[in-house]
Amino acid sequence: MVKKTIAKLTPYIPEKTIAELKQEQGLTKLVRLSANENEWGTSPKVAQAILDWGVKDANRYPDSEVTDLRQAIATGLNVDPEGLVFGDGLDEIIQLLSRTLLSPGDEVVLTQPTFSEYALHAEIEGAKMVNVPVDVSGVTDLNGMLAAITPATAMVWLCNPNNPTGTYVSHQAIAEFMAKVPKSVTVVVDEAYIDFVTAEKPASVVDLLSKFTNLIVLRTFSKAYGLANFRVGFAVVDPQLAQTLQTVRLPYNLSTFAEIAASAAYSDQQFVQKVVTVVAEERQKWAAFFKQLNLLSYPSQANFVFFKVDQSAQLSQYLLKHGYLVRTGLGPDWLRITIGQPADNQAVQKLIREFVKQ
Repeated sequence: MVKKTIAKLTPYIPEKTIAELKQEQGLTKLVRLSANENEWGTSPKVAQAILDWGVKDANRYPDSEVTDLRQAIATGLNVDPEGLVFGDGLDEIIQLLSRTLLSPGDEVVLTQPTFSEYALHAEIEGAKMVNVPVDVSGVTDLNGMLAAITPATAMVWLCNPNNPTGTYVSHQAIAEFMAKVPKSVTVVVDEAYIDFVTAEKPASVVDLLSKFTNLIVLRTFSKAYGLANFRVGFAVVDPQLAQTLQTVRLPYNLSTFAEIAASAAYSDQQFVQKVVTVVAEERQKWAAFFKQLNLLSYPSQANFVFFKVDQSAQLSQYLLKHGYLVRTGLGPDWLRITIGQPADNQAVQKLIREFVKQ
């Protein structure tokens, strides 16, 4: 029999491929601005590193400890290499944390709206969700989350910047929040989009790990590094907890191809900074555009924008008809658009303006 907690779940539905959608819609061009992918691709160093390696030792299992990438990240983030746990994308890390730390009846405090997989994997473990709505400006309500913590609370999820709102909570605010959270509660800060933050530097709360053993920080190579297809994510945790997570983690979960690609991408911070700079510039233009049209949007610090518009379903179809795919289903009358190349952003804005003025 299927577990009761699984039988009632609503699955995460991945998007169709671009090729499928083009054929389905009869399009010759389709720009996907719905998955928060890096529209500038990835560092040229990645392709060269893969070509240099070729298929050498393809018949051998990969290094399960991801030694080279582990050391590079530990040095870059100034953390203990033993506190790094790697996953097949952050999806596996989210699953791993839920499987390891949650039991039936535990409460999990979440921002609403936020990334759906936090709740999905918590519910599989039989945990109860406690949703705390964002405030009027779309920012995560840390005071509300503190108030929601009870003796039954086992975990708190903070996506920062938050997906889908794009809003950011400052380093100081999270430090103050951590000081008030009971030590028995694990706080997971998902920093998938942290590289895009320009509001303050440094933005990451990795440095707080030395003060709070109940803090976990997640990072990914899928966004700013442009490696979504290679599936490389990792958690920075207390080394003692890392030992337990390593016991639960599947062995050989990262291929050598993935490690080589991520190592090459991580070595090219100049590429990442170029992407971050142009995304920030285009993000400002989006904010001005929404203001001009009197459309409600949240202040984004990520590589996407979240806005509210009447007849959002019709607008998304209108954009799709013209070759642009955006994300729907994240809230009534809300759409999320990945920040794309300047020409594509201008084209989408022109289409939105035409639609709104019809």
